[in-house]
Amino acid sequence: MISESLIATLEPYKPVIKVAVIVALAVAINKIMRYTLGAYFKRESARINVDPTAYNFLKNALTFIIFMGASFNIVYVIPGFRQVAVTLFAGAGILAAILGFASQTAFSNIINGIMIVAFKPFRIGDVIEVGTNENYKGTVEDITLRHTVIRNYEMKRVVIPNTEISTQIIINRSMNEEAMIRYFEVTLPYSADLVKAMRIIEEEAINHPLFVDMRTPEEIREGKPKLDVFCRDLSTAGMMIRAYISGADSRKSFEFLMDMNKIIKLRFEGEGIEIAMPYMNVVMRNGDRVAGAGLGDGAEVNPGV
Repeated sequence: MISESLIATLEPYKPVIKVAVIVALAVAINKIMRYTLGAYFKRESARINVDPTAYNFLKNALTFIIFMGASFNIVYVIPGFRQVAVTLFAGAGILAAILGFASQTAFSNIINGIMIVAFKPFRIGDVIEVGTNENYKGTVEDITLRHTVIRNYEMKRVVIPNTEISTQIIINRSMNEEAMIRYFEVTLPYSADLVKAMRIIEEEAINHPLFVDMRTPEEIREGKPKLDVFCRDLSTAGMMIRAYISGADSRKSFEFLMDMNKIIKLRFEGEGIEIAMPYMNVVMRNGDRVAGAGLGDGAEVNPGV
């Protein structure tokens, strides 16, 4: 039996003890629940392909709910806190308006986070582009109640509020994890051999180790070429050639495109094919110079009459 003297000694510390017990229970319950969810997730991942997005969001939401419940319990069990809460709620008219205005963005982020998890415009691990901001392009690392974390191509973590990301146009380069087509374009002067250039691009693309044949079985039977190469435009800039190259996913298709820029540049140099570049044509008239811009491989001076 606990002596009355010990009880009397501990009496002043009862509020502190209660707070400590509630906090300890909240921490313990949070750890147990997160461990349980983690174990379940790992077990299911070994059996089927589980999407980690909902798991991460549920884990963060569970932590929020547990500690919010602990906070309400602390207010309820300690008379001093309870009296302060009653006093605050007694004049809740102005306070509610202030809190409502202040928490509007927070609740909006939570609701939008739930919508992201429910409708899945993107998932954890997807490569996305948010709006037109170059920093908002990268791999989704986490989705919380308040924000989404993206690791961009500079290996920086960008934290975007869920409200903001929900109002932007999102390009998901990992949707359905299918092969991705990118445009390879190069402009040649009119003096270049167009047919030869198109043949070189086709050869180099098809022989690249990252090339993916996007033809359907029916197109293969019909003898459709493995790669579509077109003369897309004839303009003052020159002849633009476009090829639709494809890789197994977003990252590999991007690597493929970067390799093609280097490979075609070197191959064209070896084959004597020029790539269009700016030049200035200077015409001399009665001692005055009149400059005109164009495309070619160097400057030219023409004497006037």
